[in-house]
Amino acid sequence: MRLFGRFSAFALTAATMFAGTQAMAAEAMAPKVMVITMFAGEAKPWLAERKLDTKIAVPGLSKEFPEVACEQSGDLCMMTTAMGFANAASSVSALIYSGKFDLKNSYIIIAGIAGIDPSDGTLGSAHWARYAIDGGLRHEIDPRQISSDWSNGVLALGAKKPGDKATWGSTTEVYQLNEELLQKAFALTKDVELADADDAKAYRATYPAAPGNAAPQVSICDTLSSDTYWHGSMIAEGMGEWVSLMTEGKGDYCTTQMEDNATLTALQRGDDAGLLDFDRIALLRTASNFDREAPGTSPAESLSAKSGGFGPSTTNAYRVAGKLADTMIADWSEWEKGVPAR
Repeated sequence: MRLFGRFSAFALTAATMFAGTQAMAAEAMAPKVMVITMFAGEAKPWLAERKLDTKIAVPGLSKEFPEVACEQSGDLCMMTTAMGFANAASSVSALIYSGKFDLKNSYIIIAGIAGIDPSDGTLGSAHWARYAIDGGLRHEIDPRQISSDWSNGVLALGAKKPGDKATWGSTTEVYQLNEELLQKAFALTKDVELADADDAKAYRATYPAAPGNAAPQVSICDTLSSDTYWHGSMIAEGMGEWVSLMTEGKGDYCTTQMEDNATLTALQRGDDAGLLDFDRIALLRTASNFDREAPGTSPAESLSAKSGGFGPSTTNAYRVAGKLADTMIADWSEWEKGVPAR
């Protein structure tokens, strides 16, 4: 009886310890900042410059990037979605509903590279977005078959001609980020020293005017999302008209990328479920290439050109987004309550 009692006590203690371990393992990490990158080149500077040694596997993430990498303190974590709308929406949703992270008070920084309109920026420049516009949710008719009085074959959903407003949609066509956070992010990072490269300087010199041929800077402008990696001045002109139409003339895109409306849709659903705060999202894109050809070159030549912008753009996405993240973490007593006024 005595032996049985000791065994029972031991078993009870072991069971309690095991249950405690399970509870600790199941406890959600609550990062102050969650960084979202889209592919290995964007993630590399974060992994190289910070000690993101705590790896948390999340079911449903891309097989290529199955873990979220966190600082040991848990203050900052970074995930990589893999490229394109399907990967972005699926991976971000997996993160939100995994139960492994408490994002209710977290700031979420999307930090990646993009194409750039040379009238708004240049190789290596960094741009905080006010609007994210979906460039794919629309009708399109081959330009060879459009009416002679149409400028292009792009029509809003339900529209009868270019320039007409949509009569139906998905509600994910346009997202506006928190203006207060946008302005704060810009104010904190506008003077960050940006990386540049000799080959990027040489390539941007083929464009005739600033800011396309000038040194990179930080600015505020809008971003256009599309799974299709389009390129060229004629498509770009149509895309500019599309952004103006979808934002009622308020938007002017400068960067183009392949994920943001999908990522923001997943995050909006997370906000709707009470699992995060959409007003705590900042969106940064840095320019790795121009979205159109320089004078005297063809779109095909421009698309395949090695502009030299990839290295500076990935570095600057880290430098600029990292500056904001570091400020948030260092001054968390203020940021925890919301975007500081001063």
